[in-house]
Order: sequence, then C-alpha cells, then structure tokens
Amino acid sequence: MTVLTRCILVCAMLLPIIAGCDRNPITASRLTLTNYNQVTPGMTRSQVENILGPPTTVETKDMIIFKRTTYRYEQGAKFALFTFKNDELEDKQTNLSASP
Repeated sequence: MTVLTRCILVCAMLLPIIAGCDRNPITASRLTLTNYNQVTPGMTRSQVENILGPPTTVETKDMIIFKRTTYRYEQGAKFALFTFKNDELEDKQTNLSASP
C-alpha cells in the first residue's frame, strides 16, 4: 500500500468517529443545534457543560434571594445563551439554525 492509500484509509475510518461527536467537524466546537436541543429547562450548570463544554463567558448576579447566572457560548456570529436561577436552567436562547 502506498502512503497516500494509507492516509485515505485512515481518514475514512476516522470520519464516522468525528461525525458522531456532535461537534462542528471544522472547528471542533460543541456549539451545534443538536447539542443545544439536548439542553432542557431544569438542567444544572454542570449538565449543560457536559453537553456543550465550558462557556465562552459567565456572568453571575446575586439577587439576594437567588443567584442568576448567564452562560454565553459563542462561535463567530453564532451564539447560545443559557440563564440559570440558582443552579437550574430557566431559559435558553440562540441564533443557531438547522441550515449551515
């Protein structure tokens, strides 16, 4: 086998593995619509991070009776915003769409 043939074979074997990771295959970001849709109200911050990884920015405000924490994930112009009341997901917003 030539070196080129081996490289093509290895790439062909790795492609399904990369595609199954729910990551953008070009940037390796976990900010995808599939992952965003897995995040549901009531999840903890830890559960969200297990799906999407660490957020780009975190902002926490102490509202005396509760804490409001906002996670923002960014990749270029795409974003996802998650708002937690104490440690429970209360709201989510995004500009991700099904089309590339």
